[in-house]
Amino acid sequence: MLPLDAWHRARGGRMVDFAGYWMPVQYDGEGGGIIAEHLWTRHHAGLFDVSHMGQLAVSGEGATAALEAILPGDISALKPGRQRYSLLLDEAGGILDDLMVTNRGDHYYLVVNGATKWDDIAHLREYLPDVITLNLLDEHGLLALQGPEAASALAALGLKPAFAEMPEVSDLKFMQAAAYHWGEVPLGVSRSGYTGEDGYEISVRAADIAALADALCAQPQVRPIGLGARDSLRLEAGLPLYGHDLSPETDPVSAGLAFAISKRRRAEGGFLGADPVLAALAAGTPAVRVGLALEGRQAAREGALVFAGDQEVGRLTSGGFSPSLNHPIAMAYVATAQAAEGTALTIEVRGKRLPARVVAMPFVPHRYHR
Repeated sequence: MLPLDAWHRARGGRMVDFAGYWMPVQYDGEGGGIIAEHLWTRHHAGLFDVSHMGQLAVSGEGATAALEAILPGDISALKPGRQRYSLLLDEAGGILDDLMVTNRGDHYYLVVNGATKWDDIAHLREYLPDVITLNLLDEHGLLALQGPEAASALAALGLKPAFAEMPEVSDLKFMQAAAYHWGEVPLGVSRSGYTGEDGYEISVRAADIAALADALCAQPQVRPIGLGARDSLRLEAGLPLYGHDLSPETDPVSAGLAFAISKRRRAEGGFLGADPVLAALAAGTPAVRVGLALEGRQAAREGALVFAGDQEVGRLTSGGFSPSLNHPIAMAYVATAQAAEGTALTIEVRGKRLPARVVAMPFVPHRYHR
């Protein structure tokens, strides 16, 4: 059970089984349902409980080199207080998970997906040297405060930097992190999230998370938001979801995540799965992840087949109605020859072919605080 389970239920959270945990898909009452929660986050600030995610600490002499032997990112260039998106790959270059890694000075802090965290821990323990310490921070929860008014809501709590050289929380830039105190409560805060909006992720002890959630939701611009809106927000932002858009059968190049492989790592290799990934970078891939805009009002869901004329050319991995754009959108892997922006395709839904076209992602522009 997650530490905010009772908190969600008391606030009218409609609980569903997700990644092995009971979590709110939406809130009854003032939230007004998934579309209303989605739009509230776009215009104000939404509070998401993401405590199901795995929070890991990697430390010890040689931790940087040890992580670079596993991850394709340039970990050695990651300065204290900076964060980076990265990937766990298998030997064939397949994606086992995507994650965030932060240099906290004396250790690296990783956030991995909740549904894969135990497999991720096993994978890391297998490939990290014995001298490297890997800890699961299982006594901590994780909140995501997202939206254009997130900064003002968090600033209202009066957080104090834990060290003099750290910035005020409102001065953090996108993908920057620091330690703070909320009264006597220590917090780890990064300016990041998975909605495409400005916002923060806040690591807090499980014993203190309900009080922090109450304090944030006491701000008039903040409402609790469920999984339904979190998914529609990340879809509009063009962000892939592990287990849907990413899997061991997908690779960083076809997934459009080659940016996670730094220039130095492309030149030097040396990470797990490097040979097939670098070969795909050089030669391209037969299919790629694209965004699709559908005509009409009917949404298409994961698994729907994509056609160019009578030829099957791909399959949807995420899809739904976009509350911000007021029409259906989707992501799919399609044959590279049909992946150019503007290409007309159709999607098969219940025996019907729905017209669609390839469009650039993100569907809704990101509003990160850079």
